[in-house]
Amino acid sequence: MEMLVIELKKSTDTPLYEQIYDQIKRDITDGKLPVGMKLPSKRKLGDFLDVSQTTIELAYAQLAAEGFISSKPRKGFYVQAIEELAYVQPMQVSGNTVIEKVDDIAFDFSPGKIDTESFPFTQWRKYAKDVIDESSKDLLLLGHPHGDWELRQEIARYLYHSRGVDCTPEQVIIGSGTEQLMPLVIRILGTEATYAIEDPGYPLTHHVFFHNNREAIPIAVDEEGMDVSSLQNSGASVAYVTPSHQFPTGIVLSAARRTALLNWASSGDEHFIIEDDYDSEFRYTGRTIPSLQGMDKGGNVIYLSTFSKSLMPSLRIAYMVLPPLLLNRYEKAFIHYSATVPRLDQHILARFMAGGHFSRHLNRMRKIYRRRLQVLTEELLSYAPYVSFSGDEAGMHIILTIHTERDESSLTEAARKAGIRVYGLNAYRTVPMAGEPSFLLGFGGLSTHAIKQVVGDLMDAWTIKKGEKSI
Repeated sequence: MEMLVIELKKSTDTPLYEQIYDQIKRDITDGKLPVGMKLPSKRKLGDFLDVSQTTIELAYAQLAAEGFISSKPRKGFYVQAIEELAYVQPMQVSGNTVIEKVDDIAFDFSPGKIDTESFPFTQWRKYAKDVIDESSKDLLLLGHPHGDWELRQEIARYLYHSRGVDCTPEQVIIGSGTEQLMPLVIRILGTEATYAIEDPGYPLTHHVFFHNNREAIPIAVDEEGMDVSSLQNSGASVAYVTPSHQFPTGIVLSAARRTALLNWASSGDEHFIIEDDYDSEFRYTGRTIPSLQGMDKGGNVIYLSTFSKSLMPSLRIAYMVLPPLLLNRYEKAFIHYSATVPRLDQHILARFMAGGHFSRHLNRMRKIYRRRLQVLTEELLSYAPYVSFSGDEAGMHIILTIHTERDESSLTEAARKAGIRVYGLNAYRTVPMAGEPSFLLGFGGLSTHAIKQVVGDLMDAWTIKKGEKSI
């Protein structure tokens, strides 16, 4: 195994891990690194280049995610064959339409799906009709860049009563999705900020940091949530967390960890917490978990949420609550920006909330999802002790662990051949882990009847029998 010759320019704005990633990728594409070659270990390459192991880990993780290298447990990283990625001279394309092949999937355990049958179309249609009227012609013009006051006021009121978030409507910023708001947060936090992310965690957010040239340090998640002691030693200044229902594990950040995290945030002038409260509306046991923002006394928490789970993903309305210091920065940085959510949609939602329909819809959906969760867990229990699950206290998905010698990829493929799409937990990790395979099972988009059928079909595909171990 030869050491890689990589030229790092530490004076540029390009993160070191991205420079390492770019040069290794280019060497693989150019054929300078042959297929099957073992790359140096993270420790050895880090020592050679005088950078941290985390920097090497981030570069290797991105290369692995794009298929340029692969990881073999306890052996290391190896260069993959990339003939299919090679650049070729474009050929003249015929006018024939090519129909993309679609997998024959009958059941999809996607954690992002919702129950579309129970949406309150009648009430939504009423408010849409009221808003889309000549008397509302002023809504055809641009509104406040932070979002219209009516919706921000309803959001602030809702957050206070349901999540304990202490804010004014002025602190609420409306945007068209988390992926649109996060780059704005990144900009006001400055180029010196270094981010800590949960591992495993939400892939979209990880990509946002990467594409905005920000270093993101993975911090392990255990049975109490993000490991705050590792965060304290990481050198990060901003922590991105999903404390009320960690995605994807479903862990709730413990009280001790919450206190430690808030203490960490208050220990530095530019330390902040990004609290993504993506599905806190759906908790099925005990009391609602209070938000970190409501516990924060130093103005260090940025609260982030969306209506994707509670209403519909296609609405494309998310919001964030900025502490006063960052709100001042935001107003100066984006004074010329316009709101990215149509005003008509904002006012339909504001009236829907003001009329009490949003709360009633949540109460109804909480009962529906609780019933589906109950059916799912009861079906899975009949296959114990050879399968187990966790994260069933809240949210719209659970984690299913299969006690088997087979790996995650082979089980995923077996499910796909049976017309079932499942989502392996390793897809959400920075570096895949060996051991017993685990999967996210989202139940929001499946009826109780479908759940009973698909669990049996899935276990058949994996050759698991009730009450006996056969894999």
